[in-house]
This record gives sequence, structure tokens and C-alpha cells, in this order.
Amino acid sequence: MTSMQFWTFFFLILTFGIYIFIAWRSRVKETKEFYVASQGVPAVANGAAVAADWMSAASFIGMAGMIAFLGSDGSVYLMGWTGGYVLLALLLAPYLRKWGKFTVPEFVGDRYSDTVRVVAAVCAIVISFTYVVGQMTGGGVVFARFLGLSAEWAVVVAAVVIFFYAVLGGMKGITYTQVAQYIVLIIAYLIPAVAVSQAIGGFPIPQVTYGTILSELDALRVEFGLHEFIEAFAGRAGGQLDVFLVTLSLMLGTAGLPHVIIRFYTTKTVRGARFSAFWALFFISLLYLTAPAVGAFTNLNLLRGAQEATADNLPAWIQPWSDAGYVTVSAGDGSIDTVSNSADSGADLIVSNDILVLASPEISGLPAPIIGLMAAGGMAAALSTAAGLLLVISSAASHDIYYRMISKERASEKTQMLVGRLAMTGAVIVAIFAGLNPPAFVAQVVAFAFGLAASTFFPILILGVFWKKANATGAAAGMLTGLIFTGGYMIYTLEVFGTSANDHIFNVSPEGIGAIGAVVNFVVTIVVSNLTRPPSEHVQEMVEEIRYPQARRLTTGS
Repeated sequence: MTSMQFWTFFFLILTFGIYIFIAWRSRVKETKEFYVASQGVPAVANGAAVAADWMSAASFIGMAGMIAFLGSDGSVYLMGWTGGYVLLALLLAPYLRKWGKFTVPEFVGDRYSDTVRVVAAVCAIVISFTYVVGQMTGGGVVFARFLGLSAEWAVVVAAVVIFFYAVLGGMKGITYTQVAQYIVLIIAYLIPAVAVSQAIGGFPIPQVTYGTILSELDALRVEFGLHEFIEAFAGRAGGQLDVFLVTLSLMLGTAGLPHVIIRFYTTKTVRGARFSAFWALFFISLLYLTAPAVGAFTNLNLLRGAQEATADNLPAWIQPWSDAGYVTVSAGDGSIDTVSNSADSGADLIVSNDILVLASPEISGLPAPIIGLMAAGGMAAALSTAAGLLLVISSAASHDIYYRMISKERASEKTQMLVGRLAMTGAVIVAIFAGLNPPAFVAQVVAFAFGLAASTFFPILILGVFWKKANATGAAAGMLTGLIFTGGYMIYTLEVFGTSANDHIFNVSPEGIGAIGAVVNFVVTIVVSNLTRPPSEHVQEMVEEIRYPQARRLTTGS
């Protein structure tokens, strides 16, 4: 066993042991504990849990890699996700907490109708499943490289760990596990960033050193042809129009993600939900303000190493990542002249976006303990979000479909939790197969989930809170239209479910189609609502009351 593998095992076993211990101590027997942690989570803890839940493998593993290879175009992920969180905190979180239910479909059912609840539950399952595939892929990257497992077994091991503590602890266990996971992932992200910043620029603050290396990095990008790849990406994806659409899709999708919204149901009060949003934004900013620097530092060290490399003298980090299947070297003339992240580019060195952050300590020559810590941080990011997503799938299947629509009179607490855990099991099994053959990089797969959330949940939640005349027929029509339009376009343009990829229509990428899907949803919901019977007076009064989060708690009669 190498020193790197020893430290990787050490940190993974240590952190996994902590997570499982917390889940075991927090194991639950009642549905209120399982779904909303008895609504007793302090604001600071909930803020850390929100940050961990939201900063998935895409944020930890994928985002800096996208920025490194795509330059400013890659920053759409940073802008979209951050801006969307602000939308969520201001426009939805306190109002939905005021409603005081377990799930987003439950709010939809109370606000519109039980039929719309089922549509919302199906949308929640589709969105969460798409999102969890990205986490399985991210977990597979970590285990494949650092533990020497095959890609297949790496995904399976990650899935088993996720399944164990998500099923055991429910929302209560997941909440405090996510607090621990946030601590692990932020330490794992910041320590290498500070170390590399000191090594490169002689100053330990990455955001400061970052600005001093940009001119050298730009020159190296030109030397290795990366500037041509960035320009080709921008042209293929529709330039600034698609940048705008992807950013907007990520923003609206963030504000409509059911697994993030449900976190605000766990606080003691509406005031606690507001303070949770503040703390979460603070915790998120620690990573997001560092990600551009991490991407730039890693890219710089990678290209510096490529300058000195030959076919017989490659940097030490390349071979193990090549063995894991994430790096390809084809330097026919003995030197590396071109670098890319695209398998179709024909470059001498092809590096997957998904490894740049995890490989950053190795590329920068940092010691083995930091490499092992980075692996633990990557797994913490993947595990924290995946657990929240599985809980959404569980609650949608057991609470919103089984209990509310199938067996409300006969469904005991024990039976509901059994159905929820069976739904988690099924989701994990299917996600394993999808994670073995994902349609894109981790950050892109996650972006697809955000697009689906933008085109389904965001419009009906906004209209449900701020427009009294939005009715059940309009909401159902809007959600279904948004889901079919956006999901259909993604399937059309990606290699999924055995289909072949097709050209982008009007140069709109599948990551950006969710913004257009949201507009379609808004239009359909408003038009259909105006053409059909308005909601009852009781519902309109509840909508009026929900706009004042400090008012008395709502009584919905369900």
C-alpha cells in the first residue's frame, strides 16, 4: 500500500465512521423525525446542512474543473447556483416554511389539489434521480482513483454507504451528518487551495494569488491550444445567449430544488428559516469564492508540467489517473503540445473535468495526507447531497403518493417508513446503473437536474405564493408541459436511454433549456388558469396569508 492510499483509507474510514455513528445515534421511528427532523434544527446547524446538501459533487469536484477548461464560460455554474440560492432564500424559503408541511409536493397538493400533488411527486422523483446520478458518478471518481477500484465497483461502494445512513437516520440523521460532511468538505477544499496559493505566489490567500497568475495562465492556454477549445465551446453552445440561458436555468432550478427547499421545513420557526438562509450563504461562499482560484492553480500546474513532459517522462500524477480511465496521453512525437478535456479533440493530453480538483494536490506536489483529505472531502460532497436526494424520492413515494393518495386510512407510521425505504432502495439500484454510464461530466449532469427543476417547480411555487388565481388545472398543465418540453429536449440532444445525440436547436444547450422550459411553464399555467375556474375562496385566503411570514401559522385542513 502506498503512502497516498494509506492516508486515503485513513481519512475515508475516519469520516465514514463519524457519519454512520451520527446516523445510528439519530435513527428515527416517526415520520415527522424521518422527513423534517421534528422541525427542531437550530439555524446555524441547518445552514451548514443546507450548504452541504446543496454543494454536491458538482460544486466540489466538477465546478472548478469546468472553470479551468472553459474559462469565463465555465463560471456560469458559479453564477447560476449562487444567484439561484439568493432567489430561494428571498422568494420561497420563508413562505414555504410558513406553510409548515413535510415536502414540496405536499405544499403543491394543499395549494392546488391532490392530482397536482401526484404530478409534483413524479417531478420530484425525476429531478432527484437525475441529480443523484451525478453524485454516484462523483463518488465513483474518488473510489476508482484513490482506492484502486474499478469504475463499476467504485460506484457500487459509494451507493452502499449513501444508502446505509440515509435509510437509517432519515432527515434527523441526514441533517447532523451533513453538518459533519460540510466541515470535512470545506477543510478538504481550503487546505490544498491555501497550500498551492502559498507555493505558487508566496501568499496563502487564494483569491489574492489568483489574480497574479492569470497572464502566465493565459499564455500557457494559448501554447497548448486551450484557447481554441474555449472559443469552439462558446461557438458550439450559442455564445453569450447560451451562457445567459444556462445561468438563468441554474438560478431558477436552484430555487425549485425539492431537496434544498425541504431543508427549510426543519427549522423551529419562520425566523429560523431566514437565519438558516443567511448561514447557508456564508458557508457556501467559503467554497464558491475559492473555486475559481482552485481551477486556475490546477490548470497552471498541469500546463507547467506538460511543458516539461515527454512520452518517456510524464508527470507522476498522470499514470494512476490514466489507469483509472480519466486521463489519456497520446504524445506521438514524444512531447505534449495540446491539452483538452474532450475525447474528440485529438489532443496529446486529455484530462476529464471531473478529476481536476481531486487531482489538484497531486498535480501540485502536495504531501500524501492532503491527497487523502481531498478524497474524503470529495466523498463528503457526494454523500451529503445524495442522501438529501434519496430522502426526497422516499418522501415523494411514501408520503405524497402512498399515504396521501393510496392508503391514507390504513397507512401506519411503520408502513409509511417501510415504503419510503423501499423507494430509496429502488432509486439507489437504478442510480448505480445510470452512474456507470453518465451522459456527461458531473457538473453537467447536475445542471440537467437543475433545468428540470426550473421548468417544473419554480413557476408553480412562485405563482402559488404570489398569484391567488393560479389553479390546479393550470399548475398541472404547466408542470407537465415544462417536464415534457425540457426532458424531451435533453433526451434529444444527449446519448441517454439508448438514443443518439442530435444537434442543438438554435444552439441552445441541454444545460440551458430549463430556462426556456420555465417560461413555457409560466405561460401555460397563467393561460390555463385564466381560462378555467379560479381556486376556492379558502385557498385564496391562505395564499394571502402566506405572504406575511411573521403572521400566525396557517391551518390548511390537511
